[in-house]
Amino acid sequence: MFEKILIANRGEIACRIIRSCRRLGIRTVAVYSEADAGAQHVRQADEAWPIGGPRPADSYLRGDAILEVAIRSGAQAIHPGYGFLSENADFADAVEAAGLAFIGPGAASMRKMGSKAGAKELMHAAGVPVVPGYTGQDQSLNTLSREAARIGFPLMIKAAHGGGGKGMRIVHRLDDFAAQLESCQREAANAFGKDRVLLERYIGSPRHIEIQVFADRHGNTLHLNERECSAQRRYQKVLEEAPSPFLTPELRQQMGDAAVQAARAIDYVNAGTVEFIVAPDGTFYFMEINTRLQVEHPVTEMTTGLDLVEWQLRVAAGEPMPLGQAQIAQRGHAIEVRLYAEDPEAGFLPGSGKLEQLDLPAPDAHVRIDAGVVQGDTVSIFYDPMIAKLIVWDEDRPRALARLADALRQCDVVGPKSNIAFLERLARHPAVVEGRIDTGYLDRHLDEFIGVTEPDAAVVMAAAAAHLLMQEAQARADAQANSDPGSPWALADGWRLGHAGRRPLVFLFREHTLSLQAQGHAGDYRIDFDGHTHEVHQAKLTGDVLSLRIDQQARRYQVRPQGDRLCLHDGQQRWSLAPVAAYRRAASADAGSDDRVRAPMPGRVVVVKAKVGDTVSAGQELLVMEAMKMELALKAPRAGVVKETRAASGDFVDADSVLVTLE
Repeated sequence: MFEKILIANRGEIACRIIRSCRRLGIRTVAVYSEADAGAQHVRQADEAWPIGGPRPADSYLRGDAILEVAIRSGAQAIHPGYGFLSENADFADAVEAAGLAFIGPGAASMRKMGSKAGAKELMHAAGVPVVPGYTGQDQSLNTLSREAARIGFPLMIKAAHGGGGKGMRIVHRLDDFAAQLESCQREAANAFGKDRVLLERYIGSPRHIEIQVFADRHGNTLHLNERECSAQRRYQKVLEEAPSPFLTPELRQQMGDAAVQAARAIDYVNAGTVEFIVAPDGTFYFMEINTRLQVEHPVTEMTTGLDLVEWQLRVAAGEPMPLGQAQIAQRGHAIEVRLYAEDPEAGFLPGSGKLEQLDLPAPDAHVRIDAGVVQGDTVSIFYDPMIAKLIVWDEDRPRALARLADALRQCDVVGPKSNIAFLERLARHPAVVEGRIDTGYLDRHLDEFIGVTEPDAAVVMAAAAAHLLMQEAQARADAQANSDPGSPWALADGWRLGHAGRRPLVFLFREHTLSLQAQGHAGDYRIDFDGHTHEVHQAKLTGDVLSLRIDQQARRYQVRPQGDRLCLHDGQQRWSLAPVAAYRRAASADAGSDDRVRAPMPGRVVVVKAKVGDTVSAGQELLVMEAMKMELALKAPRAGVVKETRAASGDFVDADSVLVTLE
């Protein structure tokens, strides 16, 4: 076994690898960019070395710099994690040429899978089922159109290189084929540097099932069962689980055998994932092999009881796999979701910024947290905005779904926006609960998962009661610090001369203001709201749990302060309301915003299209920013004349920075 390895990655996967290495007594070397000098993987590794600037191209994609650190630090092997250089065959070759072990498959196996077209041809020759289509070298419009007509519609045009959902088009009739082909080729060339495409029959309402495979250098190849990843948005996975609720034992066996056959066809070694698309009738077809560890590998670990990183290390060190196929168990059900700093209501716009508050459930036998950040860390603009992976396990799927709902209820993020509410809706949606979601469902029905329910009167009463109880508790604490804590003027009992004092309360919920009048104290209140009077009795805050009676109906909420806001959760959904002080600050901050164009997040200005004196129309594009691996167009909030531009192409700007002002 190795004594020291270098981890050529960052974030949660680097921290995940460090955990296994520490348990095995292997020392770890981390590498970091300028943006990651204080990151958790740097703090957790035994040693850490800088490798360049904040952009991936200047650091985590610099194979030469990483190799230099590995040699200087005395590392014997390099673990690439996933992303960055993990599927770069040239880097794998360079690692081995330097006399180090690459903890992953050989470069030759990677190259065989580097082209989707070549991979399909190889798998077809090996007897692995593939989707009927065209993978030929002739990319002329005439040939591709003729092949499209032969395959039939609907069909999918796919870039032959790359991934991540880019360079893919569904075409429903021949008349649309040429235009869609041109668009797909253009996107593929921009994203991957190559415009070659392949054509495939489009499978309607498909499931996405992947099989975890492993192979060693002693001729052993096996699979570790399946994961279902059918809950996707724009071809990006959002929920993964094992076992699949769709597969029968017979289909599971057939797909496992096909995955092993696929791995053997390319002389595969170490961890890999064979991905299949499955039609509603159970017919399955090969899609691709991911030649690395997958983001969703924890669900396999939770259901098999195995440490896949340990297996990777042992296989890379030349050891045989610890178990044979007959010894691979599958117990219970596991589900994973990814907690991101993103705004689902703004088109899943990635976010960034300091995690002022990060509440996650405590790990135990049923809940696992894989994270690369802690409270106080910053989600950087330069990398994937993942905060944590939340993985739950229980004896069966209904109980695992209940665990997931409870774990999500305990999650809170203050700072950048997050997708927690989206994940909560996803976890309780009938298509997920009933196990019938397909890969296109989210895109077809996204409105069912997005949006916030307006708080009803009970929620508003609960927020008011919680706010009043917190005010009273703070007043008592202040009174204890007073030189005369027994003074009646120091008591927070709402008393005024002649009556229990009425006081106004104002909450901000999104763009709406909620105005109330309250009187009473110590958990008993009379509150006027929206033309009605409500009686609140025996309101009590115990930790973060609020129990109370509203108009004689008992209710229970989880209540957490979120900076200037209160987050209320009734067990199924959450609401965030800002008391009056925070509302006034927000109103003040928004004043005059129609004269200014601000940066929605930290990033780099790519191009400035407006100059002082230009007359612009409402919605006209003024600047383009690059942040979180995407471009953002910033537009004029109204018609007017440009008074000032405060940024130039290439400038890095902070969130909320004023970039353009109008007269």
